[in-house]
Amino acid sequence: MHVSVPQLDPVEVMPGFAGRFVHAERTTLAFWDLPAGRELPAHSHPHEQILVQQSGRFEITVDGETWIAEAGDCVVIPPNVEHSGRSLTDCRILDVFAPVREDYREACVAAGQG
Repeated sequence: MHVSVPQLDPVEVMPGFAGRFVHAERTTLAFWDLPAGRELPAHSHPHEQILVQQSGRFEITVDGETWIAEAGDCVVIPPNVEHSGRSLTDCRILDVFAPVREDYREACVAAGQG
C-alpha cells in the first residue's frame, strides 16, 4: 500500500478535530493540523497512543501529569488512561494508535475514503 498523506482530505472525527488517516492491519496513523487554542477534552480509549509532535507546541495532560510537547517530542499514552490537551500554537501532530481505531476508519468510509 502507498498513501500520499497530503492528498488525503481531512475527516472530522470529533468536533473541531479533522485529520488525515492511514489504517493498516494493526495500527492507525492520524495526521493533525491544529490551529492555536484548540482544546482536546479529557477522554480515554482502549488504544495505546503515541503522540509525535512534528511542529508547534501542544500542552498534553496524561493521568494528571502535564507536559508541553514541542517538535521532536513523543508522549506515550497507555490504553484506558484519561488524557486531554490544548494547542498552544499552530501544531502539526502525528498520533499512532494500536490497535486500529475502528471509529476513525468508519468515519473515513462515511466520508468516502474507504
